[in-house]
Amino acid sequence: MATNPDDGIEKSAILLLSLGEDEAAAVLKHLGPKEVQKLGHAMTAIKSVPREKIEVVLDKLHSETGQGSPVSVDEATIRSMLTKALGDDRAANLISRIMQGGDTAGIESLKWMDSGTVADLIKNEHPQIIATILVHLEFDHAGEILKLFSERLRNDVLLRIATLDGVQPTALHELNGALTRLLSGASANIKKASMGGVRHAAEILNFVGQQAETSIVDNVREYDPDLAQKILDEMFVFENLMDVDDRGIQLLLREVQSDSLIVALKGAPPELREKIFKNMSQRAAEMLREDLESKGPVRLSEVEAEQKEILKIARRLADEGQIVLGGKGGEDQMI
Repeated sequence: MATNPDDGIEKSAILLLSLGEDEAAAVLKHLGPKEVQKLGHAMTAIKSVPREKIEVVLDKLHSETGQGSPVSVDEATIRSMLTKALGDDRAANLISRIMQGGDTAGIESLKWMDSGTVADLIKNEHPQIIATILVHLEFDHAGEILKLFSERLRNDVLLRIATLDGVQPTALHELNGALTRLLSGASANIKKASMGGVRHAAEILNFVGQQAETSIVDNVREYDPDLAQKILDEMFVFENLMDVDDRGIQLLLREVQSDSLIVALKGAPPELREKIFKNMSQRAAEMLREDLESKGPVRLSEVEAEQKEILKIARRLADEGQIVLGGKGGEDQMI
């Protein structure tokens, strides 16, 4: 007899709810966003868990639930659990999606379809509808779907994502109307969801591949040069230098002034600092360490400004073919 996947998800949700916030958060930290989202939906659907069901899921918790009292569940508990597991920024968007409930039921179905199937289903919809759908999907999934569109449609959709300032209830109503014809589900009367925008567009572009990325960014630049630059800034941030190989770091360091590097590294994580030190001579690394230690407090705006200048150099070297900027998805060409 085949096992019902939903039954396993429900049991996992009951287990997490039985563990309590801190222990459940520790488990959730080791799961991917899709798994967390599935469990989040399952947890919100559970109002209370009878003692008998808890005993079936996990006998070890029998002593903790032996008084026969159910495990009560409320939205605040789930919000707190997810925030502890993922941090404020990552949890906020996920909680927003989960707590919408059935308002995006049709989109939930799309999340578990392969990219080709989804692309075929939505390619004839209005570009604004497609953009609204894609901002609800995982970045890599949305990027794969975007690659399958024609160049004209691809450019139009990405531009709409980049200029999307949240998803209004009327837009979701229109979206659900389109998805009703394709799949199922509709609803309304929800608050504006914080989705779309420059960062969202940049995250999707990270997965479309270099050729499609260039075409899309060029199209956005024609529409709004500043917007194109903002997207590029979000696509590769200073911490992404961790993904550049040692030779690339060495080439980059030749182009960066020492004073600029010191200020930029004041706001860098320890692992990135060590990567920089490793790609310098021992004497130069020791001098840089000393300079960093002796450097007093620096304004965050100054740190970000120097980091952006270094990133400009990195992008120039990448455009010249001297280094490869890591952290990008999409095709990996062999020549």
